Amino acid sequence: MRLLVLSLPLIAVACSTPREVCISDANRELNIMNALVAETRGNLARGYALRTVETSYLVDSTCYRRDDSGEVKSYVCQETAIDTRQEPEAIDLNAEKAKLASLEERQAQMQANARAVVQQCIAAHPE
Repeated sequence: MRLLVLSLPLIAVACSTPREVCISDANRELNIMNALVAETRGNLARGYALRTVETSYLVDSTCYRRDDSGEVKSYVCQETAIDTRQEPEAIDLNAEKAKLASLEERQAQMQANARAVVQQCIAAHPE
């Protein structure tokens, strides 16, 4: 399932026009910055951060294999499953405010730069 989710952006890019790929590339880092700004704003609104914690554990499953005669046999096996959850984490609110101000300043610079690159994409790849 994880492989499928990770391959979806590649499939979308394969179907995209050169102009769309160029614009997507131009906005890639800005999108990351936007997510960081949103996360930091959320931390400040809540008063704490959320940390992702993954715990792996074994689950009983049914596996299959072919025996020497070619017949498919089932047997009980164990597979690893992962539980993902969000846990609260204390933060320094003053440091988080300073981080947000810095991120927003950088975000504004990146937005201006991305707009210029998008205009270059449009000029280079008219539709």
